Amino acid sequence: MIVVVMGVTGCGKSTVGAALAERLGWRFLDADDFHPPANVAKMAAGTPLADEDRWPWLDRLASELRTIEAAGGNAVLACSALKEAYRSRLGTAGDVRFVHIAGDQATIASRLADRKHRYMPASLLASQFAALERPANAVEVDVRLPVERQVDHICTALAVAHQP
Repeated sequence: MIVVVMGVTGCGKSTVGAALAERLGWRFLDADDFHPPANVAKMAAGTPLADEDRWPWLDRLASELRTIEAAGGNAVLACSALKEAYRSRLGTAGDVRFVHIAGDQATIASRLADRKHRYMPASLLASQFAALERPANAVEVDVRLPVERQVDHICTALAVAHQP
């Protein structure tokens, strides 16, 4: 199984995803590590990515997830996956489940004020909310919950326990 922890920048998807992967004993991947240099430079300059920028990145992620699935492995991927088309692309990897870390723009903006990301400026938050298509078939988790409670909720909703 692949669990994609998704949401806008600053929602905590990397933190929650890493904690979930640790709890389950699964591999953790951060989609930020898969962006090509051109995407990183664009975001660092404060320019939102267009779909054309995202397709090769999403295809690279889906390929990595397919490799894990084909080997019989499990993983947690932290990825914005803001649009249904992006989630469909990732879903081609096999048994992929989505978890949406959800919160309002004001709450997440206040969190971003205390965070320094290596290339994603807080100024892009509004564009992320504008692009977000709320997933219909995802486990939804409240961003305001402590990380451990978010992980508990995800494990219960997906009926997963430690599965090396």
